[in-house]
Amino acid sequence: MPTRQTAQRRVDRIRAFRDELAELDREGVLRLAADDQARVAAHQDALVASFAREFDVDVASGQRQLSIGMRLASGFGALALGVSIFLFFYHFWDDMTTAVQVAILVTAPLAGLVGMHLAATRERTRYVTGVIGVMTVAAFVLDLGALGQIFNMVPTANAFLAWGAFALVLAYAVRLRWLLVIGLASLTMWVSASVIVWTGNPYWWSAFDNCETFLLPGVAILLVASRIQDDEFGPAWRFAGWLTIFVSLLVLSLGVETMLPWDRDTVHLIYQVLGLATTAGAIALGVRRHWNETVNLGSVFFALMLLTRLADWFWAWMPGYLFFLIIGLLAVGLIVVFRRIRSGMEVQA
Repeated sequence: MPTRQTAQRRVDRIRAFRDELAELDREGVLRLAADDQARVAAHQDALVASFAREFDVDVASGQRQLSIGMRLASGFGALALGVSIFLFFYHFWDDMTTAVQVAILVTAPLAGLVGMHLAATRERTRYVTGVIGVMTVAAFVLDLGALGQIFNMVPTANAFLAWGAFALVLAYAVRLRWLLVIGLASLTMWVSASVIVWTGNPYWWSAFDNCETFLLPGVAILLVASRIQDDEFGPAWRFAGWLTIFVSLLVLSLGVETMLPWDRDTVHLIYQVLGLATTAGAIALGVRRHWNETVNLGSVFFALMLLTRLADWFWAWMPGYLFFLIIGLLAVGLIVVFRRIRSGMEVQA
């Protein structure tokens, strides 16, 4: 069964095929018979129309830019509305009775679920559904936190498990990658905090001071992603896993607290080398598997880790002009390396 991603790729190929066929006709290389050309055009028009009707794909070239703008707008809108829920409740919270507070907390996520169902049945792009979905998750987060305060419950990391499971169920129910990433982030926090508790530390929030605990869920997410044959959610799983690992290695390479039993300088050096090697390996793997999100994310964090290392090693004693000259030469070197990789990919193709 085709997804929106596969449908969009088919439409893009049809557009490219028509452009190339027209160019070949102008150059006198290939001219289809009128009957063949009409039959191909009719078949492609029917495919494009069905994909546009079922998946709302971008048919015209300008529609892609508008779709990107709509995704950005829906993301910012979801974030703003989610924050507004927290601020609204906390502004009027003390003026409400306990019964009213509990009633609002129970009904808010349910109202969000109803809103998501209604929006999902009326739109194909799921932009509005995504906004309502983030608001629903925000309401559920507020629900557990506020109910815990009302009934004097001790805060635990298990709340992240509930939030993550809720977001993942919603993500797969309405096919929203935003909610998938939110759910994986919550589950990552739950695993990290649980590891801290299992080591004997009662303060689960100290997981933020021990970033090694985030490496385990990051690797687990990537292992699950390797088994997912889903063009829509597979990239989101890989993005969440790599992002968790890269951020953890970047923070650890800066010399923060560590759980390893070695001296600080040795651990610092280990994570510097491991961070550069991991990001470079992710780029190579992404190029080989054609995972654009892995290549892009790996390139960003490889550059960040390289810049932090250069600044750490040379900035204090090297003149500024020489420091930036080295960075520029390294950039040229990376361009040469990437060009060779690109040429190799052309030969393999």
